[in-house]
Amino acid sequence: MKASNTVLGLDIGGTKISSGIIRENKIAERIESRTPANLPEDDILEAISSQISAYKKFNFSSIGIGIPGLVDPIQGIVYNLANIPSFQKVNLKDYLEEAFKVPVAVNNDANCFALGEYKFGPAIAHRHVVGITLGTGIGTGIIANGHLYTGRLCGAGEWGAVPYLDQTFEDYCSSKFFKKQYRHSAKKLAVKAKAGNPEALAIFEEYGNHLGQLVYRLLLTYAPEAIVIGGSIRKAYPYFEKGMQSVINGFPYKPISEQLKIYVSDLDDSAILGAISMVEENKFLVNTGGQSTPKPSLA
Repeated sequence: MKASNTVLGLDIGGTKISSGIIRENKIAERIESRTPANLPEDDILEAISSQISAYKKFNFSSIGIGIPGLVDPIQGIVYNLANIPSFQKVNLKDYLEEAFKVPVAVNNDANCFALGEYKFGPAIAHRHVVGITLGTGIGTGIIANGHLYTGRLCGAGEWGAVPYLDQTFEDYCSSKFFKKQYRHSAKKLAVKAKAGNPEALAIFEEYGNHLGQLVYRLLLTYAPEAIVIGGSIRKAYPYFEKGMQSVINGFPYKPISEQLKIYVSDLDDSAILGAISMVEENKFLVNTGGQSTPKPSLA
């Protein structure tokens, strides 16, 4: 049977695998399954393969995958996943290409989020974009001059590991902040904030201050035209926007900060959309030992 132009996208996390195909610029035929993070490597690979097999009727021609951690996008090797301890050095590309006989593109999930928002969200109107995912951890993906910038092993933009105050940005800008500092989930605090609870509102304003410090540094480093906020905590944006903006207002280079557009993602599957788009991006990469480098143009 002749292969179609259908591309299958997967978003692999520590506790679930989500997948889908695109129809009319939207995710269709979506599947999601739970996968405990403590599973052995073989069991996780089997769970990934099982979900992919469910799409065989669509005769997909290629697969794009977003996964947390360091990734060699040329070789398709995934390294040292904190969220999936058994994945220490896994050649996901070779494994899946052997199993399904189609090309496979693998990249960091935050990069896929940023690319998905750039291709399918409001960020499409800009050339310089940073995507921030706020959830159990934080991730950032960088669009520079209309192209995804990943650095070596997709390691660019790992701002969660950057020291901040007494810990790291991940400790203050992810769900860890709410659990460690206040022993509440962001979701429960958002319900209280919506009801006007003063304590919950104050906590979100403090959280916004910390996130503002991250955005401040992103502006200094990348000078983006737009920032897109995703992840589960994005739903509480009305409660932390003020605290975040108060820090951004102190940015010294006003032409950058005052023209900055901040979007809250309304795409539920940005990472899947980005993983699908990554297949096209990978056609323009050359092997530089794990660096994502565009092929030179003869134009």
